[in-house]
Amino acid sequence: MPISATGTSHAKIILIGEHSVVYHQPAIALPLPAVKTTVTITERSGNQQWLISRYFSGNRSDAPIQLNGINHLLDVLLARFNQQQAGFTLEIRSQLPAERGMGSSAATAVATIRALYAYLKVPLTHEQLLSDADISEHIIHGNPSGLDVATASASAPVWFVTGETPKSLPFHLGGYMVIADSGIYGQTGSAVASVGKILKRHPRRAKKLIAELGRLTKDAKDALGHNAIQKSGTILDAAQVQLKALGVSHPTLDKLIQIAKTNGALGAKLTGGGMGGCMICLVEDIHVAQRVKQALSDAGATATWVQPLLSEELADETDNVTR
Repeated sequence: MPISATGTSHAKIILIGEHSVVYHQPAIALPLPAVKTTVTITERSGNQQWLISRYFSGNRSDAPIQLNGINHLLDVLLARFNQQQAGFTLEIRSQLPAERGMGSSAATAVATIRALYAYLKVPLTHEQLLSDADISEHIIHGNPSGLDVATASASAPVWFVTGETPKSLPFHLGGYMVIADSGIYGQTGSAVASVGKILKRHPRRAKKLIAELGRLTKDAKDALGHNAIQKSGTILDAAQVQLKALGVSHPTLDKLIQIAKTNGALGAKLTGGGMGGCMICLVEDIHVAQRVKQALSDAGATATWVQPLLSEELADETDNVTR
């Protein structure tokens, strides 16, 4: 029977602090165990190395540009362990949509590293995992912050300040997070550039908005640690006001946010770079979560997820909705 090993990871969302984090304010990211990536490596006869993914199935040497990061990561790790001629099939199964701010590339890297180390029976420390994942992230993102990798490998919320080591946060917040994909590719680069332009044209106003996002992030840290779910919802709403004022929202996101609020969400906002991508909302119980989820799907969200905040159990399978 062929040797086989599996590694897993999960999505992440920025709870609060996107964009202001670029200007040395803190951000909080949440791991989403409900949205999984699984990588399985299985021994293959000969020395062929085969990749199977949603982008491509075939010989690794023929893989498209979307897999450059993982291919480079495999090159480095196989050389490190003198396994360049090993024959295997590497299959990537991911529930994460690409380019939606959910850390798809980081989750794939983390799951691949865990699978390969297990396949080769090599011990893997958390520090080594983070270091190795940065290999592919540098290929994909150029100068990654490290937040995606830190959260894709974490089981607790992550407090992040640019230039500092990400830290785990005390977390005692009940309730559920509902995430909805707008179906529009996020435009992080354009959004960051847009904020930069606003900062140059209207520095006083923009600095005030950025500082307010920083203050709200600090308030959110306190609320998460004290199970202040109503306050947390209010903070998310306030953050969305600032993000919209910075010009990084999108009419589709605005519509989904309003629908979530109408159906009982305590607070809702965009997550990630904005100008597309996903929105998140906080709800108090599973019944409201399911109602909000259905309403978002009915309104055109291309996928929705429900994550229980105090559990790593899968709350709901990915719900893909055809427009």
